[in-house]
Amino acid sequence: LKYQAAGGKRGSPRSGFAGLTSRFDLNKPVIAAVNGVAMGGGFEIALACDLIVAAETAVFALPEPRVGLAALAGGVHRLPRQIGLKRAMSMILTGRRVDAAEGKELGFVNEVVPPSQLMAAARRWADLILECAPLSIRASKDSVMRGLDQADLEQAMALQLDSVGELYRSQDFIEGPRAFAEKRPPRWQGK
Repeated sequence: LKYQAAGGKRGSPRSGFAGLTSRFDLNKPVIAAVNGVAMGGGFEIALACDLIVAAETAVFALPEPRVGLAALAGGVHRLPRQIGLKRAMSMILTGRRVDAAEGKELGFVNEVVPPSQLMAAARRWADLILECAPLSIRASKDSVMRGLDQADLEQAMALQLDSVGELYRSQDFIEGPRAFAEKRPPRWQGK
């Protein structure tokens, strides 16, 4: 804020804050582990992630209107999509702070843990994802994100995505059902 108040350059890097807020081509899951204050751009970075794990002490806000700005690095667009319009507007129009527990109630936080367990919880989520077929994860994330751009459910389900075609042609598409039938863990190859 001091830099901007002194007449410094406005804007953000092309890929957005932390290389995330303006990237729409990430095909791997991104997990935010929030320990402390995630306000403004920090909250926008967290909202750009697929999952948010928060310490009990974490605080979230989009306080930009309180200093004559707006959360234009994705906050004003992502938050309503993630928690609904009225809930999002209560944060966006007031700049109010929300603790981790309320963030979970609102629906933008996946899990709240004691600060000492934050990284272990984030790793646990990552480990759960790693148990799944990589191409299935890619196709699932791609389908969710691209489906959100469609006007209705029918159009979303009719999308022909390269990631889904790649999944259908993969060895993992055979391995998963085979491992299930043979009652053994699958051996994913990512191809």
